[in-house]
Amino acid sequence: MDLNSIQQKLKKHSPSVLGSKAFSKYAVLLPLIQKTDDIHVLFEVRSHKMRRQPGEICFPGGRMDPQDKTDQDTAVRETTEELGISAKQITDVFPLDFLVSPFGMMIYPHAGLIHDPESVQPNPSEVDEVFEVPLSFFLNNPPQVHYVHARMEPETGFPHELLPGGRNYNWHPRKIDELFYVYGDKVIWGLTAKILTHFVELIGKEQG
Repeated sequence: MDLNSIQQKLKKHSPSVLGSKAFSKYAVLLPLIQKTDDIHVLFEVRSHKMRRQPGEICFPGGRMDPQDKTDQDTAVRETTEELGISAKQITDVFPLDFLVSPFGMMIYPHAGLIHDPESVQPNPSEVDEVFEVPLSFFLNNPPQVHYVHARMEPETGFPHELLPGGRNYNWHPRKIDELFYVYGDKVIWGLTAKILTHFVELIGKEQG
């Protein structure tokens, strides 16, 4: 291989997140509803029959399917399936920052407007209930921040002898922040709270 062929391959390369091809990719929608008194955010309570995170609060969303041309398509499709509405009822969809989960997932969040929310009919196989929270609540109440400490533990048979310091190698523990919003008897946390916090910070920025 010569230098020219190397440079040509680098020229054609479009950078992305390293290792992202092996990640499971998901998209979600942060649904906004226009009310007379305020803008509201709609949330789902996941069905207690679900294998993953039963009973937890989330936004509509799911895994990207081959027929989805874009992550926005996934977010809209999943929202229609879970809320029992048509795609025409979802407008003004804008992308937010995507997340890379430590559990091998990439999540592409979007914010969008839901029209005629009275027609929402949650899919009972995925959603136990839906509820709304005024956006002003999140603008005026920052989340509680707590931390989970993760410790690095090499597997059995790990080649310590290849590391400087061997078994005494200084692994750096990781501190993961977890955000919590408490609204009445509802607790919004995890990735949903991270997406929500990012959205609130984004719309709260002063326009330059």
